[in-house]
Amino acid sequence: MYRSTTRDIEVEVEPFYLPDRSDPDDSRYVWGYRVTIANNSDVFVQLLARYWRITDGIGRVEEVRGPGVVGEQPELNPGDSFQYTSGCPLRTPSGIMVGAYTVRSSDGEFFDVEIPAFSLDLPDRTQSVN
Repeated sequence: MYRSTTRDIEVEVEPFYLPDRSDPDDSRYVWGYRVTIANNSDVFVQLLARYWRITDGIGRVEEVRGPGVVGEQPELNPGDSFQYTSGCPLRTPSGIMVGAYTVRSSDGEFFDVEIPAFSLDLPDRTQSVN
């Protein structure tokens, strides 16, 4: 598990390799990742947008921006959490993802919540975020 906290909003990520969707002979490696966002603050927040920086094993970088997550813009009252699962294909057997969610609080303030850097590594390889 990888975990970070920004202004009492905790983001936890659990990556996992998807061998049934991968084809190493064709340089296609696919990972899933489960994200839990927990609002441990004392204010309401709504997740509006996401940003990902995905770096594969040879340093190629892809940046992804978009509204919400998995088609939703979840609203989190204090004490609420939201969990979703998504995926990422790479052309190499390892990589790193890191990012941020843009949220709006109940008082109209916009701020970014850090998504921790996490490794995408084949199960039989050592995991490392650098």
